[in-house]
Amino acid sequence: MSDRLPETGTAEVTAVPTRAPTSIIKSYLPIVIVALLLALVPLRYGDSRATMGIAVAGVLFAAYAVAFNIIFGSTGQLFLCVGALAGIGGYASGIWADRAGLPLLLAMVLASATSAVVGAAFSWVVVRRSLDVIFTGILTLTFSLGFSNLILGQRNWTGGETGLVVDAGSGSFIGDRIPPYYVMLGLLVAFLVVYRLLQQSHIGWAFRALRDDEVAAELAGVDVARYRIYAGAIGSAMLGMAGALWAHSEGFIGPSTYAFGNVDVRVIVMLAFGGIGTLLGPVIGAVMLTVLDEALISFSQLREVLYGAVIITLFLGFKHGVMFEFRRLLTWRRDRPGSADG
Repeated sequence: MSDRLPETGTAEVTAVPTRAPTSIIKSYLPIVIVALLLALVPLRYGDSRATMGIAVAGVLFAAYAVAFNIIFGSTGQLFLCVGALAGIGGYASGIWADRAGLPLLLAMVLASATSAVVGAAFSWVVVRRSLDVIFTGILTLTFSLGFSNLILGQRNWTGGETGLVVDAGSGSFIGDRIPPYYVMLGLLVAFLVVYRLLQQSHIGWAFRALRDDEVAAELAGVDVARYRIYAGAIGSAMLGMAGALWAHSEGFIGPSTYAFGNVDVRVIVMLAFGGIGTLLGPVIGAVMLTVLDEALISFSQLREVLYGAVIITLFLGFKHGVMFEFRRLLTWRRDRPGSADG
């Protein structure tokens, strides 16, 4: 027996360091690959300010979609106020930085925290009132419409329909042509890392349990209220930070910047097309829809019709999202007769 103990101990010690790095690399390699591919965009289109503006907007919406994926894709909370939560971050950061004189980074952090509080409050109401997906959507949509009216009404603070000029950050590197893209890309990568960390933690396990079967999750000991509030707060904080960064990089925001039709609808389509509840689904959906939107810009009045027709076709072909179909294809190739593994 004394001869076998050292062998067992040695096996345990050597097994841990060999498996852990492999698992970490496998988990975060997709994020690294996406970051490297997107980092090449300015090398090809960096000479065009208009194209870089489109690229920055595409990465912004990818960040929005990742944040919304935490709220809806993880816990099934249909927040139809993505633009409003991002708008809270944008307007609050711009006002605090320009009029209150707060440092830019501090203003953005406080604005993000404000969005987090609002999102957490929505999740708390949803749990306390036992609202389902539809009523959650109605509640948050009402808030979104109310936020738009608030922006129009508080002219002294928000500029009303004429918009708000955000001076803070205009003289820094985020006001140039290419640096804002890399800053926004860095924010997107950070969001993806946070999403992966949540997936691999006990919080991610609770999120999946809530998404699959809330009653069963509660019977298994999952605190439904706590984890839904976690999802609402984390996702809303991300939206507020992305909205604040966009405001300072653009230097101007208005009622249409965070409007429901311009933000929420596009984010929902991007996430659904890419794959709800997946790591890279939001990024793939944002890239595909941004390219599609730009490709159809020359069709003028027919643009919206063609845009809708293409989206319907894509959804009919990819009912569960591109990532789901891609995984199914890989599984089919691996399991088919005559494959390398078979």
